[in-house]
Amino acid sequence: MLNIEFTKMHGLGNNYLYINLFEHTYDEALFVPLAIAMSDVNRGIGADGLVLIHQTADADCGMRIFNKDGSEASNCGNALRCVAKYVYDRGLLPRATFTIQTKSGINYVSLQVANGEATSITINMGQPKFERQAMPMQGEATAHVIHEPFDVDGETLHMTNVFLGNPHAVFFVEHIEQAPLYTLGEKIEKHPIFPERTNVEFIEVVNDTELNFRVWERGSGVTEACGTGACGAVVAAVVNGHCKRNEDVTVHLAGGDLTIKWDEAGDVWMTGPAAFIADGTFFYNQ
Repeated sequence: MLNIEFTKMHGLGNNYLYINLFEHTYDEALFVPLAIAMSDVNRGIGADGLVLIHQTADADCGMRIFNKDGSEASNCGNALRCVAKYVYDRGLLPRATFTIQTKSGINYVSLQVANGEATSITINMGQPKFERQAMPMQGEATAHVIHEPFDVDGETLHMTNVFLGNPHAVFFVEHIEQAPLYTLGEKIEKHPIFPERTNVEFIEVVNDTELNFRVWERGSGVTEACGTGACGAVVAAVVNGHCKRNEDVTVHLAGGDLTIKWDEAGDVWMTGPAAFIADGTFFYNQ
């Protein structure tokens, strides 16, 4: 039996189990089965996945994300904010600006701090891509895949594809509570056009600075929030004429609100909170 020290955190309800590899060392082969075991709500702790906080030569710290099915994600906006809060509040990186490396690249972090705690986290999420090779998708490359007809389960929907650390298929709906999240989310995620699967977002435009948002995450299913998805939703809203570049857009997720801005230089900025839930020890039987 292995005793695994962990911290559970959430970003707007999107909750992961965090392991501090600055202070602990585990076999690399352990992480996939450990993510599945710990994320199990009945026999484990219960979470949307497992996040490793580690040292790296290319940034101030590194982050790896394993979904609850064991698949490894390239990035996660909510996990980034949680890692930023963790390393600041726990004294690993006691400064208000630093960098975090993920599988998809390096993200720049800026913290608002009060009483020694990070209260709000702003992260440069990088620049979006629209090419089919970036998603990746099957079929010929298209410079900007905007509002493209998409057939699934006998229905024709229109999607906008955005790659921003993770692949996102964004669909605009009239009423967010009527979005086919549970009926079509998994089918879109695993559609043959997406050989590496995709995150699925349904968006209702409230006005040019507000969006309602629901998500089916690749490898995790329905979650309370998705940071890269919220960023992708704002990008999709801008290219479809619903929102404007270089303006703050409030995205209303099931778990709370994020502020997203796609600036004139092409970078997408995400601002939002993160919170600790608990520290604990998981007794892992290999």
